[in-house]
Amino acid sequence: MKRKSLILLDSNPAVLEQLQEEIAKSDEFHLLHIGDDGDEGIKKLMNEKPDLVITGMFLKGADGAVVTQTVKKTWPSTKVIAMGMANDGLIERALSLGVEYYLVKPFDTAVAMERIREILKETSKVEGKEFAAKKRNPVTIDEKISEIFISIGIPPHIKGYGYLREGVKLTVAKPQIINGVTKELYPSIAKKFATTSSKVERAIRHAIEVAWNRGRIDAINAIFGTRVYLGVEKPTNSEFIALVADKLILENML
Repeated sequence: MKRKSLILLDSNPAVLEQLQEEIAKSDEFHLLHIGDDGDEGIKKLMNEKPDLVITGMFLKGADGAVVTQTVKKTWPSTKVIAMGMANDGLIERALSLGVEYYLVKPFDTAVAMERIREILKETSKVEGKEFAAKKRNPVTIDEKISEIFISIGIPPHIKGYGYLREGVKLTVAKPQIINGVTKELYPSIAKKFATTSSKVERAIRHAIEVAWNRGRIDAINAIFGTRVYLGVEKPTNSEFIALVADKLILENML
């Protein structure tokens, strides 16, 4: 099996070292270039088509946005993973440029390697021609939920983000749990995160309010394929969790 070629760029030497060590442990990958200079990374990717570019948003020379734009213009099928802090503006900018995933720093290196493998599995090469590989699960449920949350303006750094994601996963696995939000759903989430049901409820409500206060109604309606909400109207915690869970169930995510 041909090894996947990677370019790794970041301004933090510790991040570069940790990822380089993990990548080197596997014979799945070939590291074409590693460094903290965006201009040098662009020179390398212009000459050699990588399968994946992993780039921090802040670099010497050209920044991560310019690197991503260059990748998408030069090699449209090359995947890009962006890395950066939990900043809404950075996340939205990276996603608008077409990155496949945004890794929020600090992150677990093992999780980063999982995302790298998942993203690279989406594209296979046959006789020199690239095609989208057929997969039983094109994306993980965690990735799909994260994609929905970020798209509608729920930032990943707030507590409600993780609680909401867990609530959706529990509801997808056991739809009837949504009928017992206070007696079963909140306690289950609280147990996993070592907190209380009341804190879970408040954090989830805050996460939903953040999205609505940003005026993302059009984005929300676009994601769910219908005009679900209008104006300042916003769903309850259970309504929102049920809405996302229903979407995933209908798409046969599991």
